[in-house]
Amino acid sequence: MDLTPGSPALPANARRFRVGALLVAVAVVASACTSTESSESAPVSGTDNPVKASSAASSSAPVATPTASDSPTTAIPTTQNVPDLTTTRVDEEPAAAPVYPTEPFEVEQIAADPPDSGPSALADRFDDAFPEPLVDPGRIRSGGPPPDGIPPLDTPRFVTAQAVDYLGFNEPVLALTVGGESRAYPIQIMTWHEIVNDTVGGVPVSVTYCPLCNSAVAYDRRLGDRILSFGTSGMLYNSALVMYDRQTESLWSHFTGEAIVGLLTGEQAVTYPVSTVAWGDWLAANPNGLVLSTDTGWARDYGRNPYPGYDDVDTIPFLFDGDTDGRLLAKERVIGIRRDGDSVAITLENLTDEGVLNIDLAGERISVWHRPGTASALDDITLADGRDVGSTGAFVPVLDGQELEFTTDGEWFIDDGTDSQWNVLGEAIAGPLAGSRLEAVEHVDTFWFAWAAFRPDTQIIS
Repeated sequence: MDLTPGSPALPANARRFRVGALLVAVAVVASACTSTESSESAPVSGTDNPVKASSAASSSAPVATPTASDSPTTAIPTTQNVPDLTTTRVDEEPAAAPVYPTEPFEVEQIAADPPDSGPSALADRFDDAFPEPLVDPGRIRSGGPPPDGIPPLDTPRFVTAQAVDYLGFNEPVLALTVGGESRAYPIQIMTWHEIVNDTVGGVPVSVTYCPLCNSAVAYDRRLGDRILSFGTSGMLYNSALVMYDRQTESLWSHFTGEAIVGLLTGEQAVTYPVSTVAWGDWLAANPNGLVLSTDTGWARDYGRNPYPGYDDVDTIPFLFDGDTDGRLLAKERVIGIRRDGDSVAITLENLTDEGVLNIDLAGERISVWHRPGTASALDDITLADGRDVGSTGAFVPVLDGQELEFTTDGEWFIDDGTDSQWNVLGEAIAGPLAGSRLEAVEHVDTFWFAWAAFRPDTQIIS
């Protein structure tokens, strides 16, 4: 059945289902931006012209509920003694693991630049003072919450991996490595905040997650000689998160990392590979790593999924403007990869069946992997009880100039040259190549409708 916008009239039961799905989606988006313990709930803005963020954040956004850990803390440097795993074998002794507090703590952050005083696309995206926008500003729609009504984390706290007691082994986390330093950002937290402004490996980054597209992207916050910080605009484009930078209040696409409207229109943020993997797999690979803490300063029911059933393949996207690409069902899960202007989407069903797929994209060989054991973040109301959708990785299968071929035994990935065992993060954990790491390829685990909307020229492997 065609469920795309503008399709022929549906039977009564399908129309009731569509309306019900839309009402559920509206309710959960509103829920995500409301503090459960604040004296006043954050108002839901229905306007397409939100006020300037500097005032909206103070008057509309929910107020963080103070907790016992809100007292001043000393920021902990994290770039010392972190082993730098390269694409060649590490023969030297690894450096000693850093010693961290046992309670949640802040890490040393690189400060963002102060706000500019120019015109704001957040306040008026139709302002003639801006360069020509990359997208039609009229297609950028209010998702309900005001700017920063879904509150980003600007002073994130972390705990050591061994101190985590709030994650099931199958729960999904976002795995990011920058400058040899690895961190995990649990989706049970990201769902409620969507953006974390952080510093990893000495680099100021923003880690972002869009529940409506089920997509995660990490950006370098450095742009020329300035350092940006990002907030949630409360708006959507192609049903995807639209961010804004707090320095110029330009609007940015979460999916592409481009400034699409405002003074910075056309600027492109540098992105870093992010993988969505099971907490147990990340823990095994990073027993001394840092994990985003639930001690955020916000009263949220972490572990509860505010979007239950949203990844049902027979439902339609929330606030998607236009027709979806009919080559696949709108909410079919795909692994999207883009290299040098070429794009490909691999259906999760196909990758799950194969375990390992080797593809050629933009003249480069890429090995794409699937490992079972990761819960869907958008299925059950209790995130850890979501059905198993597994986790994926994409890598350049070359080590010391030699191309490797991989197979899987269902748990590990095996290279045919040495029979070394590799985990889903692209790290050799046993065998002659133990300690080696493959170059990660940026990929997005997402829904087909989103990938096709932003990459309409994409090929499909299904």
